[in-house]
Amino acid sequence: MAGRGSGPDFVEALARGLDVLACFGADRPTMTLSEVATAAGLARPTARRLLLTLEELGFVRTAGNGFALTPKVLTLGMAYVGALGLWDIARPHLEALVAQTGESSSMAQLDGSDIVYVARVAVPKLIALRVEIGTRFPAAQTSQGKVLLAALSPAELDAVLAQPSRAGLPPYTGSSSGQLHSELTEVRARGWALADEELAPGVRSVAVPVRDGSGVVRAAMNVTVHAAETSRETLLGEHLPRLLRTAGDVSAEWALWQSRPHVARPRSTA
Repeated sequence: MAGRGSGPDFVEALARGLDVLACFGADRPTMTLSEVATAAGLARPTARRLLLTLEELGFVRTAGNGFALTPKVLTLGMAYVGALGLWDIARPHLEALVAQTGESSSMAQLDGSDIVYVARVAVPKLIALRVEIGTRFPAAQTSQGKVLLAALSPAELDAVLAQPSRAGLPPYTGSSSGQLHSELTEVRARGWALADEELAPGVRSVAVPVRDGSGVVRAAMNVTVHAAETSRETLLGEHLPRLLRTAGDVSAEWALWQSRPHVARPRSTA
């Protein structure tokens, strides 16, 4: 992973430290020094120094013969979400939507050619995919991703789709580039997107945009159902209108939050 920086101001040591943090995941919550070095593409002495530094900073802890992340790493992502003000605004609306539909609902944002989940309220159902905050999927295979891709300019869209996915899933072979562009044109015109078992068997979802105070699409909100339990007609006829209202309410409240007066108070010297 290291050694890919090209700019004169690129800090390789920082990049390597972030690589180490990114090595951990749900499938490998605890890793030995050798495993971290291999996963991050680092020499063992370098990996050791980085792990010990991260441990001293509180982001990593020793766990038996290996290392594990600590809850402090959540501050890195939550600082981003908190700065947007989006989660605090969206949470009660997501909870109300889930209570109405009986189905899980999430919010995601675009990161390269992937979507990353930034908020989620789930119901206990057997779905083929495990989803939590920070989970990423290829955007073109998801309803939320299609909404976010449809909001891009043609040049931005081509640049995003040219980037390889970092979701760790097999390459998508469903739609051709022309079919995808045609579908995104429809999504842009009607204001919602459907993904019907494109990401995984049995997973069906519909998504709509969430806009900021200037009307720019900054996130997407969805309702996800099990295809064997909920038909397309029910998803689009019953759940989609509720989802559209919910996303509209979140967008309106977010616009008000962004326009709030903000005064920085000087720190007390006492």
